[in-house]
Amino acid sequence: MYLLHVLASVAAIANGVATQYSERQESLLTDINVIEHFWGQISPYADNAENFFGVKDIGLPDGCQIEQAHSLQRHAQRFPTSSMEDGENDENFASKLKNFTSANPNASFTGPLAFLNSYEYVMTESFLTGIGASTEFQSGVKFWNRYGRTLYNASVGQVAFNASDLGAKPVLRTTSQSRIENSQISWALGFFGPSFELMPDPSLSSFVNGSLYDVVIIPEGGTENNTLASYDSCFNDNDPEIGYLGDYDLYPYIANYLPAATARMQQYAPKGFTFNTNDTYAMQSICAYETNYLGTSDFCSLFTEDEWKGFENTLDIEYYFDYSFGNPTGRAQGIGYLQELLARLEEQYIMSSNSSVNSTLDDNAADFPLGRPFYVDFSHDDIIVSVLTAMSLDYFREAPSLTQYPPDPERHFILSSMTPFGGRLITEVIGCADADPKPVHNQRTQYYPTQYGYDPSNASNKFVRMRLNNGILPIETIRGGACSHRTDGLCKLESFLASQTNAYAQSNYDYACFANYTLLDPFNGYDYDGTINESTPGISHA
Repeated sequence: MYLLHVLASVAAIANGVATQYSERQESLLTDINVIEHFWGQISPYADNAENFFGVKDIGLPDGCQIEQAHSLQRHAQRFPTSSMEDGENDENFASKLKNFTSANPNASFTGPLAFLNSYEYVMTESFLTGIGASTEFQSGVKFWNRYGRTLYNASVGQVAFNASDLGAKPVLRTTSQSRIENSQISWALGFFGPSFELMPDPSLSSFVNGSLYDVVIIPEGGTENNTLASYDSCFNDNDPEIGYLGDYDLYPYIANYLPAATARMQQYAPKGFTFNTNDTYAMQSICAYETNYLGTSDFCSLFTEDEWKGFENTLDIEYYFDYSFGNPTGRAQGIGYLQELLARLEEQYIMSSNSSVNSTLDDNAADFPLGRPFYVDFSHDDIIVSVLTAMSLDYFREAPSLTQYPPDPERHFILSSMTPFGGRLITEVIGCADADPKPVHNQRTQYYPTQYGYDPSNASNKFVRMRLNNGILPIETIRGGACSHRTDGLCKLESFLASQTNAYAQSNYDYACFANYTLLDPFNGYDYDGTINESTPGISHA
């Protein structure tokens, strides 16, 4: 019912703006290296510059060193999902096209659309692609190079974690979903390096027998508690209205920015085939997914730069209003992992759960070890977004416009920089000799742990720094100001913990996830600050 209502509104908007952009005479964008950065959460991974989020000083201060790293790692390139605005819309367009060409063998698309005469949709749903596996492999290598080498004081020329480094085996966590678990496997091949040892071992025996690391696989797909797929146990996130606010919000925007492109496609279509904006949107989506699978796509050279910017804004809209400050369950979906991160930082087990935490896994050393040099948890893009929301990292509390086209290029909430395929949120724990170390403006490579005066026996001052896809996060923008005293993204550990004291209360987890409430005007772009309670305006209670 909601979808029909929205699509009716979309049709009305499309009729009203069909000519608004018909006179735009922009050249088509054909450079895939530019195009692929307008794909939101389905963009290929690319490092952000370290100062991308506005942090002024990006170097590690003298006398300091990273002593622990916690990575929340997204799976990499996959096939489209079955969601209505994603794979379902793509498949609908492909079926429409196939049905037409089969029924009209003598009708021909022309010009840049001539390939549609013999086109075949070759994708399945949801699984990791080979390119995705490669992305995760590279991520594992990068994690070793940036963190493993110094955490384990690697020997000269050591290219990966070695079994001789073992004190206790690392524990990697993943959900049971295929693309997540395969991402974990591919990442581990990069970090542990069994395929590029000095003495080649074609059997990969040290890898497959489990001697290098352990894996905790948390079930996904039911109603189990799982911080890495927290929507399973937050029932209102699966409500056909509450859980999909952003999905519905994006349809009017499609009608806003794609009429000119749709008219452009129509001039190359045979009689009897009519493009609509959903078809044109599917063509943009298929371009991205085919590139993430095949490495190329004939759909990619059909749009202008502004149209690609519009495409990205639809995805930003979707995620902001589904998983971030724009959804009543935004904080609740991220609070479980945040609780686990805080527990690890404080070296405490979680003995009982009041969120998506699975306390049967978090109350013991085998599944939830403490005091380890690093942690890697394999998860989804929306979990990263919700964790940033649960933290009250207000840098990202900037709702995408539901109407502005082209969108503001200076906006903060841009998924291609936040949660691309293979994206990662990394929390660094840094030990320093000085309680207030002098910031260092420029990045510098850490060739060995003690290079800039770090002494582990004299590093009692602990700090937290966070990176999102390499960019240092401005955690001084965490609400309340506990971390606002430095220019380099470092925050004293005790201050960071204090900044999150009220995070669970702010999520209002039980009410947000399980209360019987209705949003009176669900598609108005309202910012709920990621939570909801009985006094929130615009709701009714059963």
